[in-house]
Amino acid sequence: MTKASRIAVDAMGGDEGIAVMLAGVAHARRRFPGMEFFLVGDETAIRQGLENHPNLSAASEIVHAPEVVGGDEKPSQALRRAKTTSMGIAIDLVKQGRAGAAVSSGNTGALMSMAKLSLRTMPGIDRPALAALLPTLGETDCVMLDLGANTECDTRNLVQFAVMGAAYARTALDLEQPRVALLNIGTEELKGTDTVRDAAAQLRGAAHLPLDFKGFIEGDRLSRGDIDVIVCDGFSGNIALKTAEGTARFVADLLRRAFQSSTRSKIGFLISKPATELLRHHLDPNNHNGAVFLGLNGLVVKSHGGANELGVQNAIAVAAKMVRDDLTRRIIEDLGNFEARAA
Repeated sequence: MTKASRIAVDAMGGDEGIAVMLAGVAHARRRFPGMEFFLVGDETAIRQGLENHPNLSAASEIVHAPEVVGGDEKPSQALRRAKTTSMGIAIDLVKQGRAGAAVSSGNTGALMSMAKLSLRTMPGIDRPALAALLPTLGETDCVMLDLGANTECDTRNLVQFAVMGAAYARTALDLEQPRVALLNIGTEELKGTDTVRDAAAQLRGAAHLPLDFKGFIEGDRLSRGDIDVIVCDGFSGNIALKTAEGTARFVADLLRRAFQSSTRSKIGFLISKPATELLRHHLDPNNHNGAVFLGLNGLVVKSHGGANELGVQNAIAVAAKMVRDDLTRRIIEDLGNFEARAA
């Protein structure tokens, strides 16, 4: 692979420490044999960790970073130390063109601020958006954006999010014509704010783009699997995401209590264990790990802070797919085609 195809990994980010980060990168290396990495962080600690992963050592270049962004650190404080932290240096490798994407499990606010300041937005994009994959009852996950980068959005922002989200779904979910919908309080055309209705009107005229606009979707159908890309402002999206995650934990805790309530329930648990394990696997955030900042002049992936080895591997896989399919070019082309037709 060329240097521009390498993935820059913030080895110091994440709640579980450098051992889990390196183990996740090693899993990704076995999954994608040709992949190479920049491992950014404390050089001594990384070299010691690589002793357990000789296969990864041969495919990696260590980039020393003397400092780490703290989990509770304010973005403004982190920005002042961008040039000396593992997170900031990983992003800078993308800016220099030495890495195709950066992956970090660190402070989300700091990562967003550093990425926006260093990489800037693409031509024609007003604001970047945070997109993530959510589990559904369908055959594939769905993409949802924005999940918190922009609390207030106008019509133009929502339309751009839809175009970017569809381009990402074609890459991450291998879909030729992703089904796109706007999150709303109803499915009727007259429901919602003027901003949402105006965005829908513009997207209905986007038949020339590789997306299938389906109108509006309500919050209770986010996980049904009949929509591939769900678009909303960051305020609504973050609330919807946290509500869905809380509901999943609530259901899992209820099942755990129910199965422990009596001897008969415990026997029932043993009988139904394959089904409950399937449910646990489906709801495990590590299996859907890797949120993406779309709309920047470079690719940055946010991994869950508490991700395990599998979660880190999946976040790196998201980055690898975006680099392979040149997602930045796809977004620029799709947005250019949309605006040319609109003009």
